[in-house]
Amino acid sequence: MTFFVDVTVRGYELDTQGHLNQAVYLQYAEHARWELLRAAGLPQDKLLASGVGPVALETTVKFLRELRGGDRVRVTCRFVYGEGKTFTVAQQILKEDGTVAAEVTGVAGMLDLAHRKLIADPAAHLASLADNPDLLRG
Repeated sequence: MTFFVDVTVRGYELDTQGHLNQAVYLQYAEHARWELLRAAGLPQDKLLASGVGPVALETTVKFLRELRGGDRVRVTCRFVYGEGKTFTVAQQILKEDGTVAAEVTGVAGMLDLAHRKLIADPAAHLASLADNPDLLRG
């Protein structure tokens, strides 16, 4: 199951054309990522206390359908791990009818805050800290 949060587009988030400002799509995606970590039992303070923090290394947004004030959307989030120090964050912003309004894809890692280097095997590290590690396996 893919993790998700629901959001309602607010009027102050709109651009001059009356649709959701491009930067807000990134804010929605960021919100879903932190909510996924929180739901897994990894709130920001717990991560920081363990000496690591998530870092975004690359983000791509594909805008597919416009969103307007009052639209209710579902923002999905899943982590896709491979080998090495980075992982993919795959997200969609879906309209109520299931239409994909945007796709957000990123490359992320977990930063050792003392040494300012990416840690090896972020999946194992996150799972070892999480109360619900199954949420972290997309």
